[in-house]
Parts: sequence; structure tokens; C-alpha cells
Amino acid sequence: MIDFRSDTVTKPTTAMREAIANAEVGDDVYGDDPTVNSLEAMAAEMYGFDAALFTSSGTQANLLALMAHCERGDEYICGQQAHNYKFEGGGAAVLGSIQPQPLTNQADGSILLTDIQAAIKPDDVHFAHTQLLSLENTIGGKVLPQAYLAQAQTLAFDNKLKIHLDGARVANAAVAQNIAISDITQYFDSVSICLSKGLCAPVGSLLLGDERLIHKARRWRKMLGGGMRQAGILAAAAKLAITDQVERLSIDHDNARYLAECLSELDEFEIDPKLVQTNMLFAEVKQDLDIQHIATELKSQGILISPGSTLRLVTHADISRADIDTFIAKLKGLLA
Repeated sequence: MIDFRSDTVTKPTTAMREAIANAEVGDDVYGDDPTVNSLEAMAAEMYGFDAALFTSSGTQANLLALMAHCERGDEYICGQQAHNYKFEGGGAAVLGSIQPQPLTNQADGSILLTDIQAAIKPDDVHFAHTQLLSLENTIGGKVLPQAYLAQAQTLAFDNKLKIHLDGARVANAAVAQNIAISDITQYFDSVSICLSKGLCAPVGSLLLGDERLIHKARRWRKMLGGGMRQAGILAAAAKLAITDQVERLSIDHDNARYLAECLSELDEFEIDPKLVQTNMLFAEVKQDLDIQHIATELKSQGILISPGSTLRLVTHADISRADIDTFIAKLKGLLA
């Protein structure tokens, strides 16, 4: 199948499969898994943090960060489109008793600093205690500028807030700007990085922070059922994700722009290829097009998309330029 639904569908590389087969393992809950320990130490050093924690998913890493930063009755500020607000099952509220304060995301994915400042609650018993600012980069495929991150960090510091990055696709943000991932992570007290999206690992995310935060997050991970035993078989692939798979993301970005250019030539879709910054594109579907029928027909021909009035297509390691040409050819055939 040619699968444009998400970069979560990537398959582990041959090198990852070999590393999995040969991984040294131990009981990670006891701290005895050498491959997990090596991954966490390596990631902490690479991204400029004291410590790191290997988790089962990005959702878990974000939840652990929120619960480690905030106590019951605290509040975190985020965007209306933030993954840890909109797409993670309400975990912060349900499991952490943490109140989200979502604010409008601007067209570029940012949150206005003035909106953030206005949303910070005074020290008053009537209000939840505003404890944390959470940003996401990339968000909807868009890259938050470095200058904005610096300003957000200053705002957080001046208001005695901690600042967290949902960096599920932070590697894409770094590659798009031709900078190191650590150039982005330097502005945050904690960062989550997903390894099972464009970086091709089969399972896992990293949470990075200082020793106190990671110690607290590790305790929450155990309480939430996320303590893994011989997790080195997963960490072996994760190590290759952050060492071998980052630079090749530029290919995904180029393919996304090429796909956008192809779609822009079709009357049934509206998209500006110049707005595509990373591996994700959004095309508006004309109202008279039955995109559900198109998706069903494409599936029968070996192509998967997520139909909707706005069509999100995601490129990744398992999508080639030839796959895009095949998709466009079959799509034109269905539109004829």
C-alpha cells in the first residue's frame, strides 16, 4: 500500500530490524537495560538536557511532562490545535487533574504572546495556578521561528512559568531550517520527541528534562502502567532513529512540495505549494467532489488517504517520488 495518512505508518529500516535482533537487554524498570540506558544518556547529551526517559509513545511522553511539571489543580497554556490538548484523550485533565487553557493558534501555528500573557492567572484562590506553557513544533506541518521560541521562553521565565515543547516532529523543524535539533530544544525546560513517525522507529518517544523532572516522570510512568521490561529491543531501533534518520527528512519535505505542486494543477483541489514547509500538506477539496468515494476507490487500487473537506497528506520514508506519480495518475483517472 502507498499510505499518505501519516508518517506514523513508517516501517522500521533493515538496520533497525538487525539492531532489534541483536540488542542487549535487561529489566528497564530495575534500570538494568543497557540499551535503554545508552539511548537515554545519548539523547540527553545530544539535545542539551540532564536526563531523558524512554516512553512508549508521544502521548505518554507529553502526559508525563505535564504531570511532572504540574500538580492537581494547576493549569497549562497551549494552542487550540495542540496535540496534547486536542488529540490525546484529555489525559492531562482526566489523569493529572490539570486544567488546560487553550488559546487560538495563528495561521503560522504560533500563539500570540499577548494572548499568552493575558491568559496567565493572578495569584488568587479563585483561579487555577498557571504553571506551564506548552508549544508544539512543528504544528500542522508548520515550523515555529527561532525568534518566536526565544520570545516565548523569555515570557515564560518572566512569569515564573515552565515551558514544554511537544516536539513530536521537532526533527522536521530542525531539518527545514538547516539547524540542529538542540538549537530548538535549548529554549525549553522539557521536550518530547517522537521516534515512530518520520524517524521510522517502530515504537517509542523520548522525554527530556532536568534530573528532578525525569525522576518524577519516571515515577508517573510506572504508575500509569508504562514501565517496560526488556525494552532494549525497542531502544536499539530508537538509537538509529535519532542518529541515522534525521538528515533524510529533507527528502520527505521535497516530496511533499512536489505532491503539492501536482495537486495544485487539479481543479478539484486548492493548495498553495509555497505554504508547504515540511512533510505535511493540506489541500481544500471542492464541495462537489465526493472525496469519500475517491478514497474508497484509491484504497481498492493500493493507495490510502484520510478523506475530509481538507485533505491532509503526509510524506515519509516509505513514500517515493514514483509513489507520488502513481497516486496522481490514479487520482486523475478517478477525476476524469
